[in-house]
Amino acid sequence: MALSFKKDLEKYKDLDEDEILNKLSAEELKQLETALEEMDPENALLPAGLRQKDQTSKTATGPFDRERLLKYLEKEAMEHKDREDIVPFTGEKKGKIFVPKQKPIETRQEEVTTLDPELEEALSSATDTELCDLAAILGVHTLVTSSQTYDGTGAKEGYNNVIKGEKMNPVFDEPPNPTNVEETLQRIKSNDSSLTEVNLNNIKNIPIPTLKDFAKAMEKNTHVKKFSLAATRSNDPIAVAFSEMLRENKTLRSLNLESNFITGAGVQALVDALRDNDTLTEIKIDNQRQQLGTTIEMEIAKMLEENNSIVKFGYHFTQQGPRSRAAAAITKNNDLGMMHTHAYPHNLIKLEKVAANHITFHMASPYVAECVMTNCGDVAM
Repeated sequence: MALSFKKDLEKYKDLDEDEILNKLSAEELKQLETALEEMDPENALLPAGLRQKDQTSKTATGPFDRERLLKYLEKEAMEHKDREDIVPFTGEKKGKIFVPKQKPIETRQEEVTTLDPELEEALSSATDTELCDLAAILGVHTLVTSSQTYDGTGAKEGYNNVIKGEKMNPVFDEPPNPTNVEETLQRIKSNDSSLTEVNLNNIKNIPIPTLKDFAKAMEKNTHVKKFSLAATRSNDPIAVAFSEMLRENKTLRSLNLESNFITGAGVQALVDALRDNDTLTEIKIDNQRQQLGTTIEMEIAKMLEENNSIVKFGYHFTQQGPRSRAAAAITKNNDLGMMHTHAYPHNLIKLEKVAANHITFHMASPYVAECVMTNCGDVAM
């Protein structure tokens, strides 16, 4: 079989392919080209759009217009006559109409429980209070509501079977902050003596340059003692501006920067400024966008140990070490503040020495309090 196939191929060796191709017409050449493309083994690997060439011989009459094409197709579909049915429709109904079977409704019969005549007589004559006590003994705690229990225990006639619906008290949203930002800024710049407290809480549309102007104006103000800037979307540049203010201002007593976007860098700037400030007694920096970390918390604890004026510090420590050190420092500052308040003037030197040695007085001790008030000798620690 193989030898005969080779003999058939030998007679085609002397053929001239160019001469044969020259004798073919244009249509035959296209058919030959198409057949060769289909025989190409790599043709199956090509995308569907590239396996065949464009067979459109007409020239384009214009640019492609999708809306016009859709209208043309819709018009052709409306004008095209529908194909007639082989069997005409007569409208005759065949078969039976389906009617679902109705299942019988099961009636639930309540089981009648019979009690002993003595128990039935006792329960029929029992009051509501006695029934509730019996339900509590049996463990049926949902027999009466909490409002019934409260009303029944307080009333002389016992429980009332009628339960009245209680109207819910509406909870309204808090009104917006009425503070006029521009007017308050001008009053701070003019050092208005009647302005001692500034509240900008929850005003979220204050521009950053305006907040920086507040910090700059507070550097020379001598009357504002409380400044609150909670939930105003303040960030690190604002914290840096207020840290510079704390280095200059010697009147401010309370600063609130809670619920803002201050990170560890901004808090570090505030901590560095508080080391040089001995007039601020309260600062709040809790509830920021991210946690400050152990390093910043340790710096806060060191600052509180060095600063003897801060008696309130609003921050939730995440580590036990800085938390305990900060608590001890705040306790020390509160105790020293009470001593300075109750001690005689000639005892201030002794109290300053105690503060320098970081010794904590507990004013709850009657002996220490008595020694401070009566100016006795050295206190046994």
